[in-house]
Amino acid sequence: MHRYFYLSILFILTLGCFSPQAAQSQSITDPEAEYARIRSMASLEDYAGAEVSARNLVRQYPGYGDARILLGRILAWQNNYEEAESVIDTLLLTEPDNRDALAAVHDIKRWSRKAAEEDTPPTDIRAGYTFDTYKTPYDRFWQVFNAGAGHRFSWGTVVAGVNAGNIIIGEPANINATDLQYSVEAWPTLSKSNYAYMAYAYSPGTYFPRHRAALELWQTLPAGWAVSAGVNYYHFTDDIFIGTLSLEKYLGNWWLSGRGYFYLKDIGVTTSFYLNARRYFNKTDYLQLTLGTGTAPDEPFDIMTDLERQSANSIRLSYFDRITPLWAVRVGAGFSYEEYTAGFHRKRFEGGIGFIYSVRMKR
Repeated sequence: MHRYFYLSILFILTLGCFSPQAAQSQSITDPEAEYARIRSMASLEDYAGAEVSARNLVRQYPGYGDARILLGRILAWQNNYEEAESVIDTLLLTEPDNRDALAAVHDIKRWSRKAAEEDTPPTDIRAGYTFDTYKTPYDRFWQVFNAGAGHRFSWGTVVAGVNAGNIIIGEPANINATDLQYSVEAWPTLSKSNYAYMAYAYSPGTYFPRHRAALELWQTLPAGWAVSAGVNYYHFTDDIFIGTLSLEKYLGNWWLSGRGYFYLKDIGVTTSFYLNARRYFNKTDYLQLTLGTGTAPDEPFDIMTDLERQSANSIRLSYFDRITPLWAVRVGAGFSYEEYTAGFHRKRFEGGIGFIYSVRMKR
């Protein structure tokens, strides 16, 4: 009788030792070995078990920064982005220059925004309107109406559309003409740290470029940095090539970017430079300020008369708001002071609005 009683007690104690609560409270004597074990669990996608063990490791070794970063990533891999950021922000309070922690925060913010976008249906329809105008040395008003559709595939997003451009030029030319342009753009994800932008547009008319193409590749770096390089191609009456390089940084709720353009002309290479500062209010909505200076600050070339520009200084403000999971709006306005021929300048104004409606497809 006593034997069965003691066996029962031993059985209950053994179960208690192997329960999650008991495992969570076990004393860790080798934090490096435990860290390696948790990483192995996470690599096998045992996120629930890895989370329990990582929390225990952080609790017993609160100053072990790598363990806190690992816990943050494990939480993010389970789409728990807010707590993931909070866990790593705690480390950044004492180690603000920790490169691994900054890189983790950058990744978590990027995954969070991508997840927010994926909360919307993958297919959308789009419409928009833009204009720009100046009055020297003649009145010119250029406006573009656009309509199209986009779809988010597993590898990236594709958007195709039609642009209808209308140009009004005053005396002495007195022109009122309309052109069409057909375009397709794609943002493929190449890997966890690489993504790209590709575009092509064709116009049979006179004012849009006959052909326009673009390719740009991004590489994410530690500590929230990213770099990109690309090329833009235009064919009006001749071929035009413009290279571009950018350096980007996520800093809290801010996205900062410096971008250079290298315009390959017959007279040599001329340059322009942009500074962008974007303030996110949540995962998707933002306000962005852009300052530019140089030979071609209004990229991409939209119309043949843009080739008159010699140099310019510009400022733009744009705002994006996802009003509902289905509706989003983007508005913007800008001003440029540009040299259109040697020693002569003009003021140029621009603006635009665009709408995106995500479509819930019937199953």
